Formats: sequence, C-alpha cells, structure tokens
Amino acid sequence: MSARNSKANKAAARERIRQQQEAQAKKDRTRRQLIVVGSTLGGLALVGGIAFGVKKASEPSAWDAAKNAKSVTAPANTTGTNGTELIIGKPEAKKTLELYEDSRCPSCAVFEQQVGKVLEKDVEDGKYKIKYIGATFIDNLDNGEGSKNALSALGAAVNVSPEAFLGFKAALYSAEMHPKESKDSFAEDSYLLKVADKVPALKDNAQFEKDVKEGTFDAWAMKMSATFEKSGIEGTPSLRMDGKLVTTEGSKNAPQTPEQFRAAVDKALKG
Repeated sequence: MSARNSKANKAAARERIRQQQEAQAKKDRTRRQLIVVGSTLGGLALVGGIAFGVKKASEPSAWDAAKNAKSVTAPANTTGTNGTELIIGKPEAKKTLELYEDSRCPSCAVFEQQVGKVLEKDVEDGKYKIKYIGATFIDNLDNGEGSKNALSALGAAVNVSPEAFLGFKAALYSAEMHPKESKDSFAEDSYLLKVADKVPALKDNAQFEKDVKEGTFDAWAMKMSATFEKSGIEGTPSLRMDGKLVTTEGSKNAPQTPEQFRAAVDKALKG
C-alpha cells in the first residue's frame, strides 16, 4: 500500500498541496501588483512568476507518489494486474462492451444521463458485460485532481459492490451533481461523499467514507488511468466491442441518445 494511503500521510500531502496553492496565489497577487508599477518591473515580475511556476510543476505531488507506488491495493470485485479489470455483468454473457470515461468529462455526463439506464438494463438482462476503463486526462489540462480523486472513489464504490459502483457512477454524472469541466469539485472528498449520499449502499457507509478520505485506492486509480493511456482510445466517452469502436451510424462518436445507442450496440452484438 502506498504511503499516501494512510490517513496521516494523505492529510499531510493535501495540506502541502493547499499550502503550495496558497503560496502560488500569493505569488500571483504580488506579480499583478508589480506589473502595475511599471513595464520594466512588470517584465521582471512576469519572468520570476514563470520561473516559480516551472519550479512548482517539477515538484512531485501525492498523486505522483500514488502513480509510482510499488504496492497497489485493488478493490474487491476487480481482477487482473493491479485490479484494473473492472468487469460487471452476468458470467454467461458472451460479449463485453468496453466503456471509457473520465469523471470530469461533460460529454460523458450527457452519455450517462441519456444512455446510462439503457446500458445498465442491458447488463442486467445479460445482453453483455461492461468493462469499465477510467481516464484522468482532463486533470492534465488544468493541473486538477478531480478525475483522479473521483476514480479512486469509484474504486471505493466497487469495493462495496458492483451495484454500488454503477449507482455512484450514475450519481457522479447526474445533472444535479456533475460540475462544469472548469470546476474541479471532484477534487474535494467532501463533495464526493455528498454525491455518494445519493446511493443507498454508500450513504453512511463507514468503510466507503474511510477509503475515500484515506485514498485507499489512489494507486489503483493511477494504474487504471495508465490502462486507458495504453488503450489507443483518443477521447471519452468511447465504447468498444470485439476490438471495434461502437459509434453512431455515420459518425466517429459514441452514441448519445437511447436510440443511437440501441442501434449501435445491437449492430456490434451481431458482429
């Protein structure tokens, strides 16, 4: 288990991140004030700010430690190396639909809100299994943490049960709880636990709450993210079955309505 997975170390790591963010904000305010003084001083302040930013970017974070962890705690109900095989469905289902999503992705939210129930009903009926592959690339666009933190929390949810995982995933993407892509709400454990209150199996679940707060599955989340990066998939949401992308007819995009989804998946099931 990564050192980040202890409550004390995770709290310390997040406190360091908070202090770094506050220091950066103070630097930014100072730089803006210096720019007002004059163009020469402003130029020097800007250069100094860039140098500071480069230094900060080079410093290892708690998520870097999770990414490089030698020991990984995999959630229950997962298989494969480091537990990165997250497959849900009836064992007798012959086909598997791969589902690629980033928790902060707005298009994924549209997909889940429009199609999620149809997909879950198909799995319940044994039409196919789903293999979930979580991504965290949106965090890379704004130096965020929400995609990673939500993926870790999804690990905590599947550790409870596959049904809890599906319920939590649906709640994360719901119109009520899914934040704008520019707002990194999922970086906050308190917000994720608020989302989890929508799921009966997770509401007031002490073990789930402990795993979210202590980052029990942080290293697992980073291994899952690495699986996405090696998949060849270029965006989210994406669907794949039998090695072929499942898309809307005449498009390269995943279906975004129940009708498009039904047509695309039925075609894939037929091979």
